[in-house]
Amino acid sequence: MDKNIFTDQDVRQIEEHGLTLEEMNRQLEIFKMPLPYLDLHRPCTAGDGINLIDPKKMQALIETYEREAPKHSCLKFVPASGAASRMFKVLLSFLNREKEIIREPIAVEADEGKKDARDLLTFMDGARQFAFLEDLKSVLSRNDLDIDTLLEKGQFTEIIRFLLNESGLNYAGLPKGLLKFHGYPEGSRTAFEEHLVEAASYVADRNRGCRLHFTVSKEHLGEFEGLLERVRPVYEQNYHAIFTVTFSMQKKSTDTLAVDLENMPFRQKDGKILFRPGGHGALIENLNDLKGDIIFVKNIDNIVQDRLKPETFKWKKILGGYLIDIQSKVFSFLKELSSGVSDDAFLARVMAFVKDELCLTVPVSKEKVPADEKRTFLMETLNRPIRVCGMVKNVGEPGGGPFWVRDRSGENSPQIVEMAQVDPDSEVHQDILSASTHFNPVDLVCGVSDFEGRPFDLRKYVDPGAVFIAQKSKDGKDLKALEHPGLWNGAMARWITIFVEVPIITFNPVKTVNDLLRKEHQAG
Repeated sequence: MDKNIFTDQDVRQIEEHGLTLEEMNRQLEIFKMPLPYLDLHRPCTAGDGINLIDPKKMQALIETYEREAPKHSCLKFVPASGAASRMFKVLLSFLNREKEIIREPIAVEADEGKKDARDLLTFMDGARQFAFLEDLKSVLSRNDLDIDTLLEKGQFTEIIRFLLNESGLNYAGLPKGLLKFHGYPEGSRTAFEEHLVEAASYVADRNRGCRLHFTVSKEHLGEFEGLLERVRPVYEQNYHAIFTVTFSMQKKSTDTLAVDLENMPFRQKDGKILFRPGGHGALIENLNDLKGDIIFVKNIDNIVQDRLKPETFKWKKILGGYLIDIQSKVFSFLKELSSGVSDDAFLARVMAFVKDELCLTVPVSKEKVPADEKRTFLMETLNRPIRVCGMVKNVGEPGGGPFWVRDRSGENSPQIVEMAQVDPDSEVHQDILSASTHFNPVDLVCGVSDFEGRPFDLRKYVDPGAVFIAQKSKDGKDLKALEHPGLWNGAMARWITIFVEVPIITFNPVKTVNDLLRKEHQAG
């Protein structure tokens, strides 16, 4: 790489960001290479990469989790830094038209088949059902406006303005975790609070201690901490739990270099190079910093009303029990393998376990090597972080799914794949993508300690080539942005991965404000 690309001032900026010139040059080379699409072999389906749990085994796994989990250090990890602005995209677009938002003309547009108008009409007609209604009523009242009168007249300009803007609730400027999602007789709960309630049912240790970790943006850390301080006593009393909640931010050192369309560092108006957040894959660093050996990973917006929570708790325990069960077998094999005295029959049994239960390919060449070499291969194959991932049947939600992926050596392994990782010009790979039967709801249970109780360095199990490159713009100029391998995609590509089918009721994301009107988010 031509060292003159970066000036002395650039080098100082790079180092102040916690990055190195070597890393910047590595990222520049990535932009110049062909896009790193994955080599899909086939979709994972029920019985072929996705495990189905029968009722008898479900109960056994729940009992395993309830018996063994208190012996472990369990916690819940929730990525919660994403802005909620996309939830209100339609509302913002009408607000930005700078004309009065009245129900009657919007209904006419909706009848004409205009999707945005239909979405806005749904919001209007469901306005009284949102959990944030009382907060909105209060802020409008302080500004001499009566929400009931506005609703009766179908006048929504001020309702939407005070919902979204800084002059009101500022919902368009907050992360999802701080929004009121669900209403109850005793009051409304934010998404953040719902995760506390969840954790009390499956993360609590023997002393009812519940550990949670949220990744948040720096500008909203104080608001999360303030909310926690206000609500912690209530939830600790109601759920007989002691919450230990920690927060972290995406590290500046995980930011990535932006380039122009000529693959040269993108320069801002002041001449400085532009860094951008490296995507949720950067959070592998945050996950790696946590002290715990069983970690549940779940998105901030995938929560439900209390009446539906028991099914969620049940399946969290099933997945947790599955992890503990698999982990105990892996650890038992590793302890004997590390002793160096394994016989051929034992090695054959471990080989069968790797193929049949872990869905990993054993190269033919490894079947015929001497015992010591076979033992080394099995140690390297088994001594890795383990994740058990819930998968729901595909219902048309956008996002990734489970596939068999062929690596550079020609071996297949189960992986979670995003659409952006699949070559849009490959008819073969697009056909495989279209044949997918299941969807990734981000419902993971992770075993992050080895058989001797030491934490894995999770950064060693990232596929550095599984990056994302997106087209963006800054100051009216086009640029290319690099994202690190996704947290549950390339960042965990070299983990032992097991897929389990879970029911669709466990997946209830809130992508738009109208999703809060679904029955899963209403009192019933």
